[in-house]
Formats: sequence, structure tokens, C-alpha cells
Amino acid sequence: MKRRTLLQWGALAATGEAAAQPGPSTRAIPSSGEAIPRVGLGTWITFNVGNDPPARAHCAQVMRAFFEAGGRLVDSSPMYGSSQGVVGDGLRALEAQQRVFSADKVWTASDGAAQVETSRGLWQVPRFDLLQVHNLLAWEKQLPLLQKMKDEGRVRYVGITTSEGRRHREFEQILRTRRLDFAQFTYNLLDREAEQRLLPAAAERGVAVLVNRPFQEGDLLRRLERHPLPPWSGEIACTSWAQFALKFVISHPAVTCAIPATRRIDHVRENMRAAQGVLPDGATRQRMAAYVARL
Repeated sequence: MKRRTLLQWGALAATGEAAAQPGPSTRAIPSSGEAIPRVGLGTWITFNVGNDPPARAHCAQVMRAFFEAGGRLVDSSPMYGSSQGVVGDGLRALEAQQRVFSADKVWTASDGAAQVETSRGLWQVPRFDLLQVHNLLAWEKQLPLLQKMKDEGRVRYVGITTSEGRRHREFEQILRTRRLDFAQFTYNLLDREAEQRLLPAAAERGVAVLVNRPFQEGDLLRRLERHPLPPWSGEIACTSWAQFALKFVISHPAVTCAIPATRRIDHVRENMRAAQGVLPDGATRQRMAAYVARL
């Protein structure tokens, strides 16, 4: 391993020197009352860096900044290439296996139990906090498996996921009829279909909500950054479009946690600051959406 990479990994064990920051606000998981920070860390694309040692070490530094800012929930999947192993290496280097809220997925039509065990080995954790059926793949088979694992104490929470607005009707039906702790789907300033049925259904059923693609994989921010923030953004403690977009998402009463993905340390710190300070109320949320719609 090159000297630069060794230095990067060695720095992970050093005492954090970041200035003390107020912790992020939290929201309770309805099924248990356990509180988790409103902003988590996704790993889709950003942590799929293969076996490149410097890139893996950098991802661990991103995780370090996330934990130092008060973050807990990290989300990954077997679908995400090398991301699970990258997360596991980072957790080991940071000695953070007990600090993380580990959220992973089952993404197979065959042996879900074997896949979960492979994923757990890559994460290097004793058990997952949350397991989700990814994009409803073979959910009729995999959801009972996950519920059985929960009953046996091998996972703490169970959920389902979808993304990019797919299969919302079927997703809602499962959400309303099955025993779930979490539901994960897409929601942001422009993709707001979830407001019509999924978010109300989650609230009615007492199901925690994880929001994926809060920035449309960066497309939303690239469009917004051509325009100035509204002059009243300081009223909700926003200094960037990323914070503006995240505050809109996490302030919805039914949303538990948003999981933006990034491989930049400055971005993860900026994202975590969105969970600090003032959050918009209902009237301000409408004002935010209307402002963006006019751009």
C-alpha cells in the first residue's frame, strides 16, 4: 500500500479536531421511539470505488466527518457494487461498528438469508439495525424472511424501498397491509408525488420514512445553483441550496431521515448542518416549494 494511503488510513484513528458543533436534530422511529438524526448518509454510486485503496480511505474520511457531525444512519445495498465493503472498512478503521445505525437491503429473488449474511460480513457488524427489501424485488418471499429475522433478534427493524417514483401503488398497498418499521422512497422539492399517498400512509401506519434522492442525484442542485437563494432563506438557517433542499425534505412531519449520498467531506458537513437550527413550518414549506417552482 502506498505511503499516502497509509497516512490517510492512519489519520482516521487520530482525535477529531473539528470545532464543536451543536448536534443534529432527531426524529423518533414510530415503532420503537428510538431517536435518530434527521440526516443520514447514502452510498449509491459515491462509495462504489472498487478496490482502489486511496479512494476507499477517502470514503472512510467522509464517514468520519459524518460521525463527527453527529450522523448515525448509513444506508447501502448489494446493488451498490463495492459500497458495502467500503463502508465496512471505514467502520473498522473508525472503530464505529457500535456507533453506526446500519441500514442495508435484500436484493435477490433467490436466497435472501445467504445474501444478508454476505452483506453483514462486508459491513463487519454483528447484526444490521435495518434490513429492507430493495425496490420490492421478490418482496413476497423476502419480507417474511426479514420479519422472521426480526422476531429472532437478528435484525432490529424491517422495511421496503423504491426509488424514482416506481411502483407507488403496489408500495402503498404493502405499506398499508404489512407489518413494517421503515419505508424508503424518493422525495424532494421537485419529485413530490409521495406527498399524495405514501407520506400520509406512513404517518397513519406509524412507519418511519427514509428519503432517497433528495437532490435527484445532484441534478436538482445543479439546476438551482444557477439562481440565488431567496432573500428569506436566513430565516430557516440556510446558507446553501443543499441545506434549503434538505430542510424542505426533513421538515415534513412524516419524514424520519433523508439519506443524501456524497463522497465529499465538505458536502457531508454541509448536509449535516441542515439538521441544525430552525426547520421550516408548513407555511414556509409551501413558500419554499413555490419559490423553486418559479425558477
